This record gives sequence, structure tokens and C-alpha cells, in this order.
Amino acid sequence: MRLFGKVRTRRPTTATTPAAGLPPSSSSPTERGLPRAARMPRASSSAGRLTVRRMPERALHERDQIEVPRWLRRYGQMSWLFIGIVIVVAMVVFATTRIQAVFIAVFLALVVTSVLYPVVTALARVMPRALATAVAMLGSLAVVAGIFTYVITSVTGQWEDLADQFGQGIDDIFEFLETGPLPFHFTQAEIYDWINALIVQAQEYVSANAGDLAGQVLSNAGAVALLFTVFALSLFVTVFFLLRGGDMWRWFLNQLPSRSRDTVHRAASSGWYTFAGYARGTVIVASADAILAFILLAIVGVPLAAPLAVLVFIGAFIPLIGAPLAMIIAAVVALAAGGIIDALIVTIGIALVGQIEGHLLQPLVMGKQVSLHPVVVALGVTAGTFLAGLLGAIIAIPIIAVAWAVYSALHNPDPPIEGRLPDPRGIAEDVNRRRQRHNERSMDAGGDSDGSPTTGRAYG
Repeated sequence: MRLFGKVRTRRPTTATTPAAGLPPSSSSPTERGLPRAARMPRASSSAGRLTVRRMPERALHERDQIEVPRWLRRYGQMSWLFIGIVIVVAMVVFATTRIQAVFIAVFLALVVTSVLYPVVTALARVMPRALATAVAMLGSLAVVAGIFTYVITSVTGQWEDLADQFGQGIDDIFEFLETGPLPFHFTQAEIYDWINALIVQAQEYVSANAGDLAGQVLSNAGAVALLFTVFALSLFVTVFFLLRGGDMWRWFLNQLPSRSRDTVHRAASSGWYTFAGYARGTVIVASADAILAFILLAIVGVPLAAPLAVLVFIGAFIPLIGAPLAMIIAAVVALAAGGIIDALIVTIGIALVGQIEGHLLQPLVMGKQVSLHPVVVALGVTAGTFLAGLLGAIIAIPIIAVAWAVYSALHNPDPPIEGRLPDPRGIAEDVNRRRQRHNERSMDAGGDSDGSPTTGRAYG
């Protein structure tokens, strides 16, 4: 306990000049020889009693407390909380970059689990869950292997025809550039010279950087080994997620305090529902885009329709830009194989498929599970691309969607604003009027304190 105050002592009478009628002081000679400030009070006498005065609590607070506006304290606390959240997010991102392979494996496992979990649950009603998991995994692997087998066989079976079509298409492009309606023209000899110059530059670059290229080839070989490691780890984790995912989550909840289990489960369930809806919806939309692209390319007669459809399927996992880029590649192939007319037809088909995807498939398949504004999607994809490249562009939207779902589950919003919002111009004019009245009162109060008459006017 902190004590404030002064120590009060009663001064003893001096022995040199005793008052009339009073006995001399009984203090010792040693005490009489000490200065007045050094004399110690006796514990047994009334002259040595200590009296302590404690300062009032209000005075103590008024002395120690600094006057800070309430709005500054509130927004200062919010700023510190925001800085803490940013630091935590930055640490999570940094840790993820250090274990990127593990993160990719777990992310792929979550995607596959979200797609196959309903299938496993349905099969588990008629067979053991372990057998249902094995059937679902083997069936999905068989579908993927069948698609790649069909793509490879279609490419190898059409190789000779493709070479002839590409040769004829390139000749048509050269003729268009030489005699077409464009304001500029290139002769075939100029184009060949330009291509030959590029080939010579490429050869010189290879010969000058042979050592670096060899090192890159070896590093790419290591990347291939890492790719197989990620695939094996993802497959292993997916099996356990499908087989014992519920038990694993229950064990995790049991490690938390009982007061926090319901909140964590509610937030995690909302996030998983959003993530699963996004993953399943993306797979369905990508499959629909691939089927429509295959039908369009097959009708037009563009070669490599199946590989291009697979490319469209893969590109659909990159929001906004993936599927259009794949379709542009298909249009270039159509231009090289069939000419300008086929390329224009494929380009128009690209626009139609994009409209069907954006206005019909995504609202119908995803619904309210992933309700993000297109501006948020565009900003998220751009930020993810700058932070982590292609991987960031793929995972940005599901992470944002899950974060928003968790926030919505934990946040109780206030009633929404009804009616029209105040006019910004009216708000600004009202602020200016209040500021002017405040200035006038301040000047009037200054005139009163100086003893001069208040005139209510501004002094220059």
C-alpha cells in the first residue's frame, strides 16, 4: 500500500531555558547535544507517535492520470488490435512459405476431401466406411487416369493430320499478313528471316549459358521429385480425412477448454461449409466449362479438342483469368489450324461460355455458400498472384471466403441502415457551420476575459 503524507512529531521542550514553574527536561545529555532535526522520537512517549495522512483517491487519480480524449483511447486500442492481427497474419504467411510443400499437400487433401466426402458418406450406408473410402478413392483415380489416357491417345492418333493442318494454317496466316486488309504488310521472306534470327539468338543464348541451363534442369528434376512427394502426402492425408475426419476433429475439440468448444466448432463448421461449397462448385463449373469447350471445338473442327478441354478444366480453378486464358490458347490453335474464320467462331464461343459460367452456373451451383463481390475476387486474385504467384492466385479466393464465413459466424451484426443516407454536401456544410459558431464563441469568451466589450465579430 502506497502512503502519502508527512511524518509529524511533537518537539520536546529545550533544556536550556525552562519555563517558570516547570521542571527541566529529562532528556539525556547526548540527546540535548544533537540537532533538532536529528532527534529520534521515543516509542513509549506521546512525543514519538507517528501520524500518517492518506491522500484521497480522487486526488491521487487526478495527479497520476493524463487527460486523453475518449475517442483517441478507443481508436488507439483498435489500432493496436489491428496491428496485432496483421502481425499474426504475417507470421502465418511466413511460416507457410517455409513449409510450402506441406501446405500444398494439405490444401489438395482438403479439396479432394470436400469433393469425395458426400460420396463416401453415401457409400458408408451400405458398406463399411473403410471400404467406401477405398471405392471412392480408386474410382476418382480411375476417372482421372481415363481422362489423361484419352487425351494422350487422341494426340498421338491425330499427330500426322495435325502437322498438315498446322502447316496449312501457318501458310494461311502468312498470306493474310502479306495480302490482307491490314494497314501494314509483311512478306513471307521477312517473316522467315525474323524467325531465323530468333532461332540464332536462342542458339547463342543456349551456348553462352549452358552451365546455368544444366543447373536449372537438375533443379527441375528435384522439383519433379518434390511434386511426387507432395502428391503422395496429399493422398495419404486424404485417406485419413475421409476415413476418420470426424474423430480427428472431435479429438481436437476435446483438447480445448470447455467454454471455447462451441464457439470454435461453430466457426470451423461455417468455414468448412464455405470451403467445401467452393471446392465442389469449382469442380462442377470447371467440368461444365470443359464439356462446353470440347463441344464447341469439336463442332468447329479444331484439332486437339480433348487436350484443350482439359486445359480449360484446369484453368477454371484460377478465378477470373484461368478459363479465358485457356480459351485464348484454343483460339490460337484454331487460327493456326483452320484460319481466321475458325478463330473468330472460337472467340465468340469463348464469350458465350464465359457468360453462361458467370450468370448461370456459378449462382446455381455455389449459391450463397460463396458470396463474394467481384471487386473482392479481383483484388484477392491480384494480391495472391503478387504474394505467391500461381499458387496464390489459386488459394486466394477460398481463403478469403473461409475468413469471411468465420467472421460472420462469430460476429453479431447490428440492425442495417434503413432509408437514404445523409447527403455528403449537407454533412460538410453542417460541420462548417458548427466550426464557425465555435470560433465565434471562443472569440467572445476571449473579449470578456480581457475586459473589452464583446462585439461578436472576427478580429483580424
